[in-house]
Amino acid sequence: CLWTLAAILKQTLQDAPVTTAGVLKKLLAPLDVVFEGFYNAILLHHFDSHHYTSPYSEATNNLISFIDLLEALLASRIELELPLRCQRILFLKVSYVLNVISSSIPYIIKKKLILLLKKCVLYKSREDAKSGSLFLQTPSLSEDMLALSNAVLQVMNLTWLNQIPLSGKSSYFGSSDAAPGHDSDQTVLRALSLVVLKAVEFKIHNSATETEIK
Repeated sequence: CLWTLAAILKQTLQDAPVTTAGVLKKLLAPLDVVFEGFYNAILLHHFDSHHYTSPYSEATNNLISFIDLLEALLASRIELELPLRCQRILFLKVSYVLNVISSSIPYIIKKKLILLLKKCVLYKSREDAKSGSLFLQTPSLSEDMLALSNAVLQVMNLTWLNQIPLSGKSSYFGSSDAAPGHDSDQTVLRALSLVVLKAVEFKIHNSATETEIK
């Protein structure tokens, strides 16, 4: 079901742009009502259980399908002038994702979530992309990015990064002891670094903007 919904969303985004927004609203409206509860139930799960010890288990595959759905919802956001709650929830409740990343789930899921966070911090609305501005002008996206930045910077104070593996073996962010014979995953390292830097950048810009308003 999750895989099917993600596939439908991706296909819709590939269709004629004139009809995409209308189709997305019809497709996502029923989902919008229940998605937050669905999001909470899935990401507040006990990922330390034996169901997630294997990257090939059914539970792991279901979680991967859910991440694919989150990615499709993020991609679909650009088509709607006012994003739906289901398209914003990843930003507003990103702390759930951060907790999953630091759990003992298989590395493949951690990596997919980290790369999804990278897409979040690089996301721009169509209006922002057209304006060429270095900073976000769309109110809803600014609000969402602030929530994401606050959550990321909050976990930075809790040694969160030290719990994040940089490969399928025991090599961790900030550690000088790489696992013998296994190099750090540079893709994950760059993505994590970018997420942190973008969170700091947005927080600084937002604070400066608030000061100007006052």
